[in-house]
Amino acid sequence: MTGRLDEESYARAALTYLAEPGDVRLGALVAARGAACTLHAIRTGGFQAAGFQGAGFQAAGGLAAGGGAARAAAQRAMRRWQVRLAELPAAGDLAGLCKKGIRLVCPGDPEWPVRLDDLGDARPYALWLRGSADLRFSCLRSVAIVGSRAATAYGSYVASELAASVAARGWAVVSGAAYGVDAAAHRGALAADGVTVAVLACGVDVPYPAGHADLLDAVAAQGVVASEWPPGRTATRLRFLVRNRVIAALAAGTLVVEAGQRSGALNSARHARDLGRPLMAVPGPITSELSAGCHTIIRDWQGALVTSAADVIECLSPLGAGDQSPLGTGDQSPSAPGWGPGQPAAGHAAPGRRRASPVLERDALDLETAAVLDALPLRGGLGPARIAAVAGLELDTVIRCLGALAAGGFAERCDQGWRVRRT
Repeated sequence: MTGRLDEESYARAALTYLAEPGDVRLGALVAARGAACTLHAIRTGGFQAAGFQGAGFQAAGGLAAGGGAARAAAQRAMRRWQVRLAELPAAGDLAGLCKKGIRLVCPGDPEWPVRLDDLGDARPYALWLRGSADLRFSCLRSVAIVGSRAATAYGSYVASELAASVAARGWAVVSGAAYGVDAAAHRGALAADGVTVAVLACGVDVPYPAGHADLLDAVAAQGVVASEWPPGRTATRLRFLVRNRVIAALAAGTLVVEAGQRSGALNSARHARDLGRPLMAVPGPITSELSAGCHTIIRDWQGALVTSAADVIECLSPLGAGDQSPLGTGDQSPSAPGWGPGQPAAGHAAPGRRRASPVLERDALDLETAAVLDALPLRGGLGPARIAAVAGLELDTVIRCLGALAAGGFAERCDQGWRVRRT
Protein backbone atom coordinates (compact mmCIF):
# COMPACT_ATOMS: atom_id res chain seq x y z
CA MET A 1 0.00 0.00 0.00
CA THR A 2 1.37 3.34 -1.04
CA GLY A 3 0.02 6.82 -0.35
CA ARG A 4 -3.09 6.10 -2.45
CA LEU A 5 -5.39 3.11 -2.71
CA ASP A 6 -7.08 2.18 -5.96
CA GLU A 7 -10.76 1.29 -5.87
CA GLU A 8 -10.25 -2.47 -5.71
CA SER A 9 -7.54 -2.31 -3.02
CA TYR A 10 -9.62 0.04 -0.90
CA ALA A 11 -12.58 -2.32 -1.23
CA ARG A 12 -10.50 -5.29 -0.10
CA ALA A 13 -9.19 -3.27 2.84
CA ALA A 14 -12.78 -2.30 3.69
CA LEU A 15 -13.89 -5.93 3.63
CA THR A 16 -11.32 -6.78 6.31
CA TYR A 17 -13.19 -4.32 8.53
CA LEU A 18 -16.69 -5.48 7.62
CA ALA A 19 -16.35 -9.26 7.65
CA GLU A 20 -14.52 -11.86 9.67
CA PRO A 21 -11.84 -13.71 7.69
CA GLY A 22 -12.61 -17.06 6.13
CA ASP A 23 -16.21 -16.20 5.17
CA VAL A 24 -16.51 -18.44 2.10
CA ARG A 25 -19.79 -16.81 1.06
CA LEU A 26 -18.14 -13.40 0.84
CA GLY A 27 -15.06 -14.94 -0.73
CA ALA A 28 -17.20 -16.42 -3.50
CA LEU A 29 -18.77 -13.05 -4.22
CA VAL A 30 -15.41 -11.30 -4.39
CA ALA A 31 -14.02 -14.00 -6.68
CA ALA A 32 -17.02 -13.69 -9.02
CA ARG A 33 -17.60 -9.93 -9.13
CA GLY A 34 -14.60 -8.26 -7.54
CA ALA A 35 -14.18 -6.51 -4.21
CA ALA A 36 -15.34 -3.07 -5.37
CA CYS A 37 -18.66 -4.38 -6.71
CA THR A 38 -19.16 -6.49 -3.59
CA LEU A 39 -18.51 -3.51 -1.30
CA HIS A 40 -20.99 -1.44 -3.31
CA ALA A 41 -23.60 -4.15 -2.85
CA ILE A 42 -23.06 -4.17 0.90
CA ARG A 43 -23.27 -0.37 1.11
CA THR A 44 -26.41 -0.09 -0.99
CA GLY A 45 -28.09 -2.93 0.85
CA GLY A 46 -29.21 -4.87 -2.18
CA PHE A 47 -27.69 -7.39 -4.50
CA GLN A 48 -29.76 -6.41 -7.53
CA ALA A 49 -28.89 -2.72 -7.10
CA ALA A 50 -25.24 -3.63 -7.48
CA GLY A 51 -25.80 -5.89 -10.47
CA PHE A 52 -25.70 -9.15 -8.52
CA GLN A 53 -28.32 -11.08 -10.35
CA GLY A 54 -28.76 -13.86 -12.82
CA ALA A 55 -26.28 -16.59 -13.64
CA GLY A 56 -23.25 -14.49 -12.71
CA PHE A 57 -24.42 -14.19 -9.15
CA GLN A 58 -25.39 -17.84 -8.93
CA ALA A 59 -21.78 -18.66 -9.73
CA ALA A 60 -20.82 -16.79 -6.59
CA GLY A 61 -22.11 -19.38 -4.20
CA GLY A 62 -25.74 -19.46 -5.31
CA LEU A 63 -26.74 -16.42 -3.31
CA ALA A 64 -28.49 -14.59 -6.02
CA ALA A 65 -31.55 -14.76 -7.83
CA GLY A 66 -33.79 -17.58 -7.36
CA GLY A 67 -35.91 -19.12 -4.72
CA GLY A 68 -36.67 -18.25 -1.18
CA ALA A 69 -33.88 -20.22 0.47
CA ALA A 70 -31.16 -18.65 -1.67
CA ARG A 71 -32.65 -15.17 -1.27
CA ALA A 72 -32.96 -15.56 2.50
CA ALA A 73 -29.35 -16.73 2.74
CA ALA A 74 -28.26 -13.73 0.70
CA GLN A 75 -30.08 -11.29 2.94
CA ARG A 76 -28.73 -12.85 6.11
CA ALA A 77 -25.22 -12.57 4.74
CA MET A 78 -25.84 -8.97 3.71
CA ARG A 79 -27.05 -7.99 7.19
CA ARG A 80 -24.03 -9.68 8.73
CA TRP A 81 -21.63 -7.63 6.63
CA GLN A 82 -23.54 -4.38 7.10
CA VAL A 83 -23.29 -4.44 10.89
CA ARG A 84 -19.86 -2.78 10.88
CA LEU A 85 -20.40 -0.22 8.12
CA ALA A 86 -20.37 2.64 10.62
CA GLU A 87 -16.84 1.64 11.66
CA LEU A 88 -15.40 1.69 8.14
CA PRO A 89 -12.54 4.23 7.81
CA ALA A 90 -12.30 6.56 4.84
CA ALA A 91 -9.86 5.79 2.03
CA GLY A 92 -7.57 8.59 3.18
CA ASP A 93 -7.39 7.18 6.69
CA LEU A 94 -6.46 3.74 5.37
CA ALA A 95 -3.78 5.18 3.10
CA GLY A 96 -2.39 7.08 6.09
CA LEU A 97 -1.52 3.80 7.80
CA CYS A 98 1.55 3.51 5.57
CA LYS A 99 3.08 6.33 7.60
CA LYS A 100 2.95 3.99 10.59
CA GLY A 101 4.89 1.31 8.75
CA ILE A 102 1.80 -0.73 7.86
CA ARG A 103 1.05 -1.83 4.31
CA LEU A 104 -1.78 -3.66 2.57
CA VAL A 105 -1.17 -6.56 0.19
CA CYS A 106 -3.96 -7.85 -2.05
CA PRO A 107 -4.29 -10.84 -4.40
CA GLY A 108 -2.48 -9.99 -7.60
CA ASP A 109 0.05 -7.68 -5.94
CA PRO A 110 3.72 -8.60 -6.41
CA GLU A 111 4.05 -9.34 -2.68
CA TRP A 112 0.95 -11.57 -2.49
CA PRO A 113 1.89 -15.19 -1.60
CA VAL A 114 0.21 -17.26 -4.30
CA ARG A 115 0.05 -20.28 -1.97
CA LEU A 116 -2.81 -18.55 -0.17
CA ASP A 117 -4.93 -19.03 -3.28
CA ASP A 118 -5.06 -22.74 -2.38
CA LEU A 119 -7.59 -21.72 0.28
CA GLY A 120 -10.11 -21.01 -2.47
CA ASP A 121 -13.07 -18.94 -1.33
CA ALA A 122 -11.63 -18.93 2.20
CA ARG A 123 -8.45 -17.12 1.19
CA PRO A 124 -7.84 -13.74 2.86
CA TYR A 125 -9.54 -10.73 1.31
CA ALA A 126 -6.21 -8.95 1.85
CA LEU A 127 -3.31 -9.01 4.30
CA TRP A 128 -2.08 -6.22 6.53
CA LEU A 129 1.70 -6.31 6.95
CA ARG A 130 4.33 -4.69 9.11
CA GLY A 131 7.97 -5.47 8.53
CA SER A 132 11.03 -5.16 6.35
CA ALA A 133 10.92 -8.43 4.38
CA ASP A 134 8.95 -9.27 1.26
CA LEU A 135 6.22 -11.72 2.31
CA ARG A 136 5.91 -13.63 -0.97
CA PHE A 137 9.63 -14.06 -1.44
CA SER A 138 10.09 -15.04 2.22
CA CYS A 139 7.43 -17.74 2.00
CA LEU A 140 8.78 -19.39 -1.13
CA ARG A 141 11.13 -21.45 1.05
CA SER A 142 9.43 -21.63 4.41
CA VAL A 143 8.29 -24.00 7.12
CA ALA A 144 5.62 -23.39 9.74
CA ILE A 145 6.80 -24.36 13.21
CA VAL A 146 3.99 -24.55 15.75
CA GLY A 147 3.26 -26.16 19.08
CA SER A 148 1.99 -25.81 22.59
CA ARG A 149 1.79 -22.49 24.41
CA ALA A 150 2.63 -24.33 27.65
CA ALA A 151 5.78 -25.80 26.15
CA THR A 152 8.24 -27.71 28.27
CA ALA A 153 11.94 -26.85 28.33
CA TYR A 154 12.42 -29.70 25.86
CA GLY A 155 9.84 -28.32 23.44
CA SER A 156 11.17 -24.76 23.58
CA TYR A 157 14.74 -25.95 23.08
CA VAL A 158 13.88 -28.17 20.13
CA ALA A 159 11.75 -25.47 18.47
CA SER A 160 14.50 -22.88 18.86
CA GLU A 161 17.26 -25.18 17.59
CA LEU A 162 15.29 -26.43 14.59
CA ALA A 163 14.20 -22.91 13.66
CA ALA A 164 17.75 -21.59 13.89
CA SER A 165 19.08 -24.48 11.82
CA VAL A 166 16.56 -24.20 8.99
CA ALA A 167 16.88 -20.39 9.01
CA ALA A 168 20.66 -20.70 8.67
CA ARG A 169 20.02 -22.80 5.55
CA GLY A 170 17.91 -20.05 3.98
CA TRP A 171 14.43 -21.17 4.99
CA ALA A 172 11.97 -18.74 6.57
CA VAL A 173 10.11 -19.74 9.72
CA VAL A 174 6.36 -19.07 9.93
CA SER A 175 4.57 -19.17 13.26
CA GLY A 176 1.92 -17.45 15.36
CA ALA A 177 3.90 -15.42 17.95
CA ALA A 178 2.21 -17.17 20.89
CA TYR A 179 3.97 -18.15 24.08
CA GLY A 180 5.83 -21.44 24.10
CA VAL A 181 6.84 -23.14 20.87
CA ASP A 182 5.84 -20.24 18.59
CA ALA A 183 7.99 -17.74 20.44
CA ALA A 184 10.93 -20.16 20.59
CA ALA A 185 10.70 -20.70 16.83
CA HIS A 186 10.69 -16.97 16.10
CA ARG A 187 13.62 -16.36 18.44
CA GLY A 188 15.59 -19.23 16.95
CA ALA A 189 15.20 -17.82 13.44
CA LEU A 190 16.12 -14.33 14.61
CA ALA A 191 19.21 -15.62 16.40
CA ALA A 192 20.37 -17.19 13.13
CA ASP A 193 19.82 -13.88 11.29
CA GLY A 194 17.06 -15.57 9.33
CA VAL A 195 13.66 -14.38 8.19
CA THR A 196 10.60 -15.18 10.25
CA VAL A 197 6.91 -14.45 9.66
CA ALA A 198 4.47 -13.94 12.55
CA VAL A 199 0.81 -14.43 11.61
CA LEU A 200 -1.45 -12.76 14.17
CA ALA A 201 -5.09 -13.14 15.17
CA CYS A 202 -5.34 -9.37 15.73
CA GLY A 203 -4.17 -6.18 14.05
CA VAL A 204 -0.48 -5.93 13.21
CA ASP A 205 -0.26 -2.88 15.47
CA VAL A 206 -1.65 -4.77 18.47
CA PRO A 207 1.03 -6.58 20.48
CA TYR A 208 -0.55 -9.89 21.41
CA PRO A 209 0.37 -11.37 23.72
CA ALA A 210 1.42 -8.12 25.37
CA GLY A 211 4.57 -9.74 26.71
CA HIS A 212 5.75 -10.26 23.13
CA ALA A 213 5.77 -6.60 22.07
CA ASP A 214 9.56 -6.58 21.81
CA LEU A 215 9.58 -9.93 20.00
CA LEU A 216 7.08 -8.69 17.42
CA ASP A 217 9.15 -5.56 16.87
CA ALA A 218 12.19 -7.78 16.30
CA VAL A 219 10.24 -9.93 13.86
CA ALA A 220 9.14 -6.81 11.95
CA ALA A 221 12.73 -5.56 11.83
CA GLN A 222 14.00 -8.83 10.34
CA GLY A 223 10.92 -10.37 8.77
CA VAL A 224 7.17 -9.74 8.55
CA VAL A 225 4.22 -9.45 10.92
CA ALA A 226 1.02 -10.33 9.02
CA SER A 227 -2.69 -10.38 9.77
CA GLU A 228 -6.06 -10.68 8.04
CA TRP A 229 -7.58 -8.38 10.65
CA PRO A 230 -7.25 -4.60 10.23
CA PRO A 231 -5.12 -2.43 12.50
CA GLY A 232 -6.61 -1.97 15.94
CA ARG A 233 -8.60 -5.22 15.97
CA THR A 234 -8.02 -7.33 19.08
CA ALA A 235 -7.62 -11.09 19.37
CA THR A 236 -10.34 -13.55 20.40
CA ARG A 237 -10.32 -17.31 20.92
CA LEU A 238 -12.11 -18.04 17.68
CA ARG A 239 -9.78 -15.85 15.63
CA PHE A 240 -6.80 -18.02 16.53
CA LEU A 241 -8.48 -21.00 14.86
CA VAL A 242 -9.35 -18.96 11.77
CA ARG A 243 -5.78 -17.60 11.67
CA ASN A 244 -4.25 -21.09 11.70
CA ARG A 245 -5.31 -21.85 8.13
CA VAL A 246 -3.14 -18.94 6.93
CA ILE A 247 -0.10 -20.23 8.81
CA ALA A 248 -0.54 -23.62 7.13
CA ALA A 249 -1.20 -22.12 3.69
CA LEU A 250 1.74 -19.71 3.70
CA ALA A 251 4.39 -22.35 4.40
CA ALA A 252 5.69 -25.16 2.22
CA GLY A 253 5.06 -27.55 5.11
CA THR A 254 4.16 -27.60 8.80
CA LEU A 255 6.21 -28.93 11.70
CA VAL A 256 4.59 -29.57 15.09
CA VAL A 257 7.23 -29.62 17.82
CA GLU A 258 5.18 -30.25 20.93
CA ALA A 259 1.39 -30.43 21.24
CA GLY A 260 -1.22 -32.11 23.38
CA GLN A 261 -4.29 -33.79 21.98
CA ARG A 262 -6.35 -30.60 22.37
CA SER A 263 -3.65 -28.14 21.32
CA GLY A 264 -4.43 -25.46 18.77
CA ALA A 265 -1.30 -26.60 16.95
CA LEU A 266 -3.21 -29.66 15.80
CA ASN A 267 -5.68 -27.31 14.15
CA SER A 268 -2.82 -25.86 12.09
CA ALA A 269 -1.59 -29.37 11.34
CA ARG A 270 -5.05 -30.40 10.17
CA HIS A 271 -5.17 -27.46 7.76
CA ALA A 272 -1.75 -28.41 6.38
CA ARG A 273 -2.89 -32.00 5.93
CA ASP A 274 -6.10 -30.99 4.18
CA LEU A 275 -4.16 -28.66 1.88
CA GLY A 276 -1.93 -31.56 0.90
CA ARG A 277 1.21 -29.97 2.37
CA PRO A 278 3.98 -32.00 4.04
CA LEU A 279 3.25 -32.50 7.72
CA MET A 280 5.98 -33.29 10.26
CA ALA A 281 6.19 -33.83 14.00
CA VAL A 282 8.90 -34.14 16.62
CA PRO A 283 8.50 -37.16 18.91
CA GLY A 284 8.61 -36.75 22.66
CA PRO A 285 8.48 -38.85 25.81
CA ILE A 286 5.60 -41.29 25.81
CA THR A 287 4.84 -40.11 29.35
CA SER A 288 4.36 -36.49 28.24
CA GLU A 289 0.82 -35.35 27.47
CA LEU A 290 2.33 -32.43 25.54
CA SER A 291 3.76 -34.86 23.00
CA ALA A 292 0.60 -36.94 22.57
CA GLY A 293 -0.59 -34.78 19.68
CA CYS A 294 2.73 -35.18 17.88
CA HIS A 295 2.49 -38.93 18.24
CA THR A 296 -1.01 -38.86 16.79
CA ILE A 297 0.25 -36.92 13.78
CA ILE A 298 2.96 -39.51 13.19
CA ARG A 299 0.81 -42.59 13.88
CA ASP A 300 -2.59 -41.65 12.45
CA TRP A 301 -1.99 -38.77 10.02
CA GLN A 302 1.09 -40.22 8.28
CA GLY A 303 3.15 -37.23 9.40
CA ALA A 304 6.92 -37.54 9.02
CA LEU A 305 8.95 -38.08 12.18
CA VAL A 306 11.74 -35.50 12.21
CA THR A 307 14.57 -34.92 14.66
CA SER A 308 16.82 -32.45 12.82
CA ALA A 309 16.80 -29.58 10.36
CA ALA A 310 18.13 -31.99 7.73
CA ASP A 311 15.04 -34.14 8.21
CA VAL A 312 12.79 -31.11 7.82
CA ILE A 313 14.45 -29.93 4.62
CA GLU A 314 14.42 -33.45 3.20
CA CYS A 315 10.64 -33.57 3.71
CA LEU A 316 10.28 -30.25 1.95
CA SER A 317 12.84 -30.86 -0.78
CA PRO A 318 10.31 -31.64 -3.53
CA LEU A 319 8.80 -28.24 -2.81
CA GLY A 320 12.13 -26.61 -2.16
CA ALA A 321 13.38 -27.50 -5.61
CA GLY A 322 10.55 -25.52 -7.09
CA ASP A 323 10.93 -22.66 -4.65
CA GLN A 324 14.36 -21.56 -5.79
CA SER A 325 13.11 -18.82 -8.05
CA PRO A 326 10.40 -16.37 -7.04
CA LEU A 327 9.67 -15.90 -10.73
CA GLY A 328 8.95 -19.58 -11.29
CA THR A 329 6.32 -21.90 -9.89
CA GLY A 330 7.59 -21.86 -6.35
CA ASP A 331 4.30 -20.70 -4.89
CA GLN A 332 2.59 -23.82 -6.11
CA SER A 333 2.09 -26.61 -3.65
CA PRO A 334 2.15 -30.16 -4.96
CA SER A 335 0.60 -32.75 -2.73
CA ALA A 336 2.68 -34.54 -0.17
CA PRO A 337 3.38 -38.25 -0.68
CA GLY A 338 0.76 -40.48 0.86
CA TRP A 339 -2.08 -37.98 0.88
CA GLY A 340 -2.88 -37.48 -2.77
CA PRO A 341 -4.26 -34.18 -4.02
CA GLY A 342 -5.28 -31.63 -1.40
CA GLN A 343 -8.97 -31.39 -0.74
CA PRO A 344 -10.87 -28.41 -2.15
CA ALA A 345 -9.98 -25.35 -0.15
CA ALA A 346 -13.53 -24.12 0.16
CA GLY A 347 -14.60 -27.38 1.73
CA HIS A 348 -11.52 -27.34 3.91
CA ALA A 349 -12.42 -23.98 5.33
CA ALA A 350 -16.09 -24.61 5.82
CA PRO A 351 -17.29 -24.11 9.39
CA GLY A 352 -18.33 -27.74 9.72
CA ARG A 353 -14.82 -28.92 9.03
CA ARG A 354 -13.39 -26.65 11.71
CA ARG A 355 -15.87 -27.95 14.23
CA ALA A 356 -15.06 -31.57 13.45
CA SER A 357 -12.00 -31.78 15.68
CA PRO A 358 -12.28 -29.89 18.98
CA VAL A 359 -9.27 -27.95 20.17
CA LEU A 360 -10.80 -25.65 22.80
CA GLU A 361 -12.79 -26.30 25.94
CA ARG A 362 -15.79 -24.48 24.46
CA ASP A 363 -15.61 -26.01 21.02
CA ALA A 364 -19.00 -27.70 21.36
CA LEU A 365 -20.43 -24.28 20.40
CA ASP A 366 -21.07 -23.55 16.74
CA LEU A 367 -18.99 -20.80 15.14
CA GLU A 368 -21.61 -18.06 15.39
CA THR A 369 -22.27 -18.77 19.08
CA ALA A 370 -18.53 -18.89 19.78
CA ALA A 371 -18.10 -15.54 18.03
CA VAL A 372 -20.81 -14.00 20.24
CA LEU A 373 -19.16 -15.43 23.36
CA ASP A 374 -15.82 -13.96 22.26
CA ALA A 375 -17.50 -10.55 21.89
CA LEU A 376 -18.83 -10.51 25.47
CA PRO A 377 -16.90 -8.46 28.02
CA LEU A 378 -15.64 -9.91 31.27
CA ARG A 379 -16.59 -6.73 33.15
CA GLY A 380 -19.39 -4.27 32.59
CA GLY A 381 -21.71 -5.29 29.80
CA LEU A 382 -22.72 -4.73 26.17
CA GLY A 383 -26.11 -4.51 24.54
CA PRO A 384 -27.04 -6.91 21.73
CA ALA A 385 -26.55 -4.29 19.01
CA ARG A 386 -23.00 -3.56 20.14
CA ILE A 387 -22.27 -7.27 20.50
CA ALA A 388 -23.46 -7.73 16.91
CA ALA A 389 -21.01 -5.06 15.74
CA VAL A 390 -18.09 -6.58 17.64
CA ALA A 391 -18.86 -10.13 16.50
CA GLY A 392 -19.69 -9.14 12.93
CA LEU A 393 -23.07 -10.89 12.98
CA GLU A 394 -26.63 -9.77 12.37
CA LEU A 395 -28.70 -8.79 15.39
CA ASP A 396 -31.18 -11.68 15.13
CA THR A 397 -28.32 -14.18 15.17
CA VAL A 398 -26.77 -12.52 18.22
CA ILE A 399 -30.04 -12.62 20.15
CA ARG A 400 -30.46 -16.32 19.36
CA CYS A 401 -26.88 -17.07 20.40
CA LEU A 402 -27.19 -15.09 23.64
CA GLY A 403 -30.12 -17.29 24.64
CA ALA A 404 -28.08 -20.42 23.95
CA LEU A 405 -25.09 -19.04 25.86
CA ALA A 406 -27.25 -18.14 28.84
CA ALA A 407 -28.82 -21.60 28.87
CA GLY A 408 -25.38 -23.16 28.69
CA GLY A 409 -24.04 -21.15 31.58
CA PHE A 410 -21.59 -19.13 29.47
CA ALA A 411 -23.27 -15.70 29.59
CA GLU A 412 -25.43 -13.67 31.91
CA ARG A 413 -27.44 -10.47 31.86
CA CYS A 414 -26.29 -7.44 33.84
CA ASP A 415 -27.33 -3.81 34.23
CA GLN A 416 -25.28 -2.79 31.16
CA GLY A 417 -26.45 -5.66 28.95
CA TRP A 418 -24.62 -8.99 28.60
CA ARG A 419 -21.28 -10.26 29.84
CA VAL A 420 -19.39 -13.50 30.36
CA ARG A 421 -20.89 -15.38 33.30
CA ARG A 422 -18.80 -15.04 36.43
CA THR A 423 -17.68 -18.28 38.03
